[in-house]
Amino acid sequence: MTSLEFTNISRSYKKGLPVLDGVTFSVAPGEVVGLLGRNGAGKTTLIRIAMGMLFPHYGSVRVFGLSPTDDPVAVKKRVGYVSEDQVFPGRLTIAELIDFHRYLFAQWNDVLERQLLDRFGLHTGSKIKQLSKGEARQVALLCAVCHRPELLILDEPAGGLDPAARREFLETSIQLLNREGTAILFSSHHMTDVERIGGRVVLLDKGKVRLDRDLDVLREETCMAMVPRAWASEPAGVEAIPGCLGVRLVLDEWHAVFNGTPESVHRSLQQSLGASNIRCVSLPLEELFIELVGGDRKEVGAA
Repeated sequence: MTSLEFTNISRSYKKGLPVLDGVTFSVAPGEVVGLLGRNGAGKTTLIRIAMGMLFPHYGSVRVFGLSPTDDPVAVKKRVGYVSEDQVFPGRLTIAELIDFHRYLFAQWNDVLERQLLDRFGLHTGSKIKQLSKGEARQVALLCAVCHRPELLILDEPAGGLDPAARREFLETSIQLLNREGTAILFSSHHMTDVERIGGRVVLLDKGKVRLDRDLDVLREETCMAMVPRAWASEPAGVEAIPGCLGVRLVLDEWHAVFNGTPESVHRSLQQSLGASNIRCVSLPLEELFIELVGGDRKEVGAA
């Protein structure tokens, strides 16, 4: 059984303008999946559907085979969740918040709680409203993982933190849970985070899954071709070539992302277009994602 499964999910906030449009993918036990996309691509909407906070307008979501809206308690007992905009009552102390979560989760692990308090240097007598943003994220992570969830969902959980704090936050969650077989889905627009801790990438673009691939395969078998416009007057001429993932015009040449090594893609383009002056190069993942979805490093892949 999969830990999390989205099937043909669609959701709109305005009629005729879908935020999600037929999204389908699943997360297996033990997988670490990075959910990528520009701001507004639908990452948070999809995660809120997984948590039962929103209904899909079409399609279905299953968490351990259960509906998060029909069986919310059974699902939430097995899931940990942290989001960038998560807010806890400011008047509570860290100790009081932990006590509340210990009451909710019978399988709460006191040893892990102590380890995280020590690792983060948190003082349990501190009130939530007195914490820095980084400390508040650490408390949220502690509350999300100390019941040893079978699925951990992170929605831009380290947003706003400096790179060192973000790295510590994300690596802690992975080290703690993935080695025990916990499935992890985390959204980010920081490509460096995904490269560091992810095993697979799902890219959302314009409401659809643009790419779903193992990171190692993506590194080794994806490249960009630069095709002079003289060989293809319209993007459709390049898009029709097998393996093409996306095309955009840069000055007077098409930048096209392809499945395949630079050598194999170059041969394919030569055969299809009859061109000899086409360059095919491997690119860092950050650059590949920028080529696929447009935008800039501040929106996709920037640290």
